[in-house]
Amino acid sequence: MKNTIQVGFWEKLARIILKNRITILVILSALTLFFGYQWKNLAMTYTEANLLPKDHIANKDYQKFLDKFGEEGNLIVIGFKDPKFFTPKNYAAWNELMTGLKKSKEVDLVVSLNDLKKLEKDTVNEKFVLAPFIDQSKVLDPTYLKGIQHELFNNLPFYEGLLFNKESGSIRSAVYINKNLVNTANRKTFILENLVPKINKFEKTTGIDLKVSGMPYIRTINADNMKGEIGLFIGASLLTVSLIFFFFFRSFRATFISICILIVGVTWSFGTLGLFGYKITILTAIIPPLIIVIGITNCIFLINKYQQEIKLHNNQAKALQRVISKIGHSTFMTNLTAAIGFATLMITGNELLFEFGLVTSINVLSVYTLTLFIVPIIYSFMPLPKEKHLYHLDKTYISTLLNTVTTIVKGKKTIVYCIYAVLFVVSLNGVRQMKVSGSLIGEMPKSASFFKDILFYEKEFNGVMPLEIMVDTKKKKGVMKASTIRKMDELQNTISEIPELAKPVSIVNLVKYSKQAFYNGNPEYYQLPTSQEQTFILSYAKNATKNSKENLMKAYVDSTGQYARITTFMKDIGTDEMAKVEGKLRKKIDEIFPKDRYEVTITGKALVFQKGTTYLAHNLIESLLFAILTIAILMLYLFRSFKMVAASLITNILPLCITSGLMGYFGIPLKPSTILVFSIAFGISVDNAIQFMAKYKDELTQNKGKVKKSVFSALRETGVSTFYTSIVLILGFATFTLSSFSGTIALGGLISCTLVFAMFANLVVLPSLVLTFEKKKTKKEELENLEK
Repeated sequence: MKNTIQVGFWEKLARIILKNRITILVILSALTLFFGYQWKNLAMTYTEANLLPKDHIANKDYQKFLDKFGEEGNLIVIGFKDPKFFTPKNYAAWNELMTGLKKSKEVDLVVSLNDLKKLEKDTVNEKFVLAPFIDQSKVLDPTYLKGIQHELFNNLPFYEGLLFNKESGSIRSAVYINKNLVNTANRKTFILENLVPKINKFEKTTGIDLKVSGMPYIRTINADNMKGEIGLFIGASLLTVSLIFFFFFRSFRATFISICILIVGVTWSFGTLGLFGYKITILTAIIPPLIIVIGITNCIFLINKYQQEIKLHNNQAKALQRVISKIGHSTFMTNLTAAIGFATLMITGNELLFEFGLVTSINVLSVYTLTLFIVPIIYSFMPLPKEKHLYHLDKTYISTLLNTVTTIVKGKKTIVYCIYAVLFVVSLNGVRQMKVSGSLIGEMPKSASFFKDILFYEKEFNGVMPLEIMVDTKKKKGVMKASTIRKMDELQNTISEIPELAKPVSIVNLVKYSKQAFYNGNPEYYQLPTSQEQTFILSYAKNATKNSKENLMKAYVDSTGQYARITTFMKDIGTDEMAKVEGKLRKKIDEIFPKDRYEVTITGKALVFQKGTTYLAHNLIESLLFAILTIAILMLYLFRSFKMVAASLITNILPLCITSGLMGYFGIPLKPSTILVFSIAFGISVDNAIQFMAKYKDELTQNKGKVKKSVFSALRETGVSTFYTSIVLILGFATFTLSSFSGTIALGGLISCTLVFAMFANLVVLPSLVLTFEKKKTKKEELENLEK
């Protein structure tokens, strides 16, 4: 096959670009308009990230649960802890709030104090009836409201843990969003334009601080915060790289050209998301600033080479031709390796990472193409750079840096290797301390108001993240059998004993409440019926559930009576703790539910998310090794030398080990955000190695195979660009730490940290390794020099 990535190809491409400047600019402008038009398809995500492949057993279990009971993450809780509540004024405001929410078309059900139902025995019709707990004609009487407060906390154990905390006195209401709307834009409209204004009005009227939580609310406010940060990321990234670029080049026109390219790159990246119909998530939101940071490095390499050529021979046509043919070739390989680093995320089997990897890899190559075309074309219309624009090439600090690096590489290779060996061993010790951790709210901003509300519910009600247990009795109406109810009750007792979990809710609660009602509301009888009582009480309970509009437990048994659901909530616990909780539950389930008669599934959004985190962590090594292998093959194809490939890989794997070690020492866990660091950082950090190796290969040809001369010549020419691009990348990724999302902060900080080590590795370790691997040739050169 004809090799299309040879120098001859790039020389031809240079001629094509420079001869068809206007045509190319028109085509690029048309493409920019096309991608800009695709912005109309952009939308924020309305669902949580699913980190598991669709065919994973945890996803199958969760889908089976949804098929039987529908969306489980549709609950919003509104609560407070304030002794001033039980007054006529405050109760009236609460009644207005809850009644208004109940009338909203987006709301299916509201379970709240103001319209609470109390189960009572109808002896005439031998059934239970749901009677109003509060007589609305008496709510203007403060004494009556105090009596209601006492009865709620002392006589209604059915609602304890669900609507109130008896020990602390906190109260909450449950608002169930329409399951068909909870994952649509209507949810956002309802929460931001209906719920939040009503909450604010109540707080202003009463002075009571309401705590609002639940996954629909958290997801909406979180997405709204994320939307606001997209502009922050783009603005901060553009400002940072522009300032650094200008500081290095001291040229307004070079800076302006680069900014224009980056803005077009951002337009294309958003347009790609819209073209593919992908939603904006916490990951895809960072693609535009990522393209800015990566794109500026292309500008640095091309513009720096152009200015070096102008300083050398002052011939613009020749300089532009060499920019495309020489730097275009090497930057293509560096961008290709970076794209591969992102593309490896597509093999994880996760839809979210697939979208991120696909769009990012496409746009890395797109912004490279933009830079390769636009920089030479724009400069071809401009006059030659002035002397002040070339002054940075002779900067004292750059010369000092390169002189220092050259001295170290020439005579202190042993010290370099010893330092890296020590860092490697120390890093391995830190790697052993790394942990996997992830939760639905762990990636969310700790400074957000809803996060404080989450802590309130964790303290008062043991959390807001749903954990579901589905019991399949394998028989129609098998749920209402006394034996099944007793087994479910035994499991619920185990759940109640686990401190990380909230009080469970199921049909068992209604059966217990039925017995209490049968004995005229005496709370001492809130327990399962005996075998003698169950015939009467269960028949009462069945009559009480006929009216679906008033059936409190209608969501906990399917229409066939074969499937039952036990719902609990859990605190924001890590993956290890969740595994222990799941283990306790599974042990109890296996003990009390015979597998030949029951199939019991543990599921829920929080559990699926945490299993996804573990899955991604386990697949990290696979995707990273794939990236390293693919990049190694490309480098082997480019350099035709196993030694050179080995030198480049050794140089850039060590910074990843150091970063991993730091994560272990500082307790930064592997989670969806930090897992991305390694593939991304490796794909980017190896770029400078490729630039050096490409120049070294070129110098070998010019210097007739003289290794030392070629190494130091390559180091001198690429060292400037390596330093510039590394600083830009480090500070560019550091802008991610401005985020309020802990995951984004960790991603930016860790990649910056990796690139710091990678910069010095590529400047010092890589040339040292090349000289070491070519030791025989260098000794031969020294002997020849002595003979002369």
